[in-house]
Amino acid sequence: MITTHILDLSKGKPAKGVLVELWRETSENHYEFMNDSHTNEDGRIPSPLVQGEAMKKGIYELRFYVAEYYRSEGALLEDNAFLDCVPVRFRISGPGSHYHIPLLLSPGGYSTYRGS
Repeated sequence: MITTHILDLSKGKPAKGVLVELWRETSENHYEFMNDSHTNEDGRIPSPLVQGEAMKKGIYELRFYVAEYYRSEGALLEDNAFLDCVPVRFRISGPGSHYHIPLLLSPGGYSTYRGS
């Protein structure tokens, strides 16, 4: 299964209401849409974005639409948003495993890792 959460490091709290999309690579640089959801009050997607038979070996991409989040928080104006959509591309080699991909976010940068 693939899960995620987002922490807003600039505010020290979870990022609520962020649109997150999951895409899977079908051929080189071609992706198909799989699922989307918005983060909840805890900055988490409430259920796995994919699991079971639908999860196959290959390249996946999570797209975090963070500019809208910061605008909704009153932190960014349209013309000075640095980050718009943060793509995180990763490989699944064991489809039966749990892949938790957190995003640690601030207006000027981000980091990610494979969590548990």
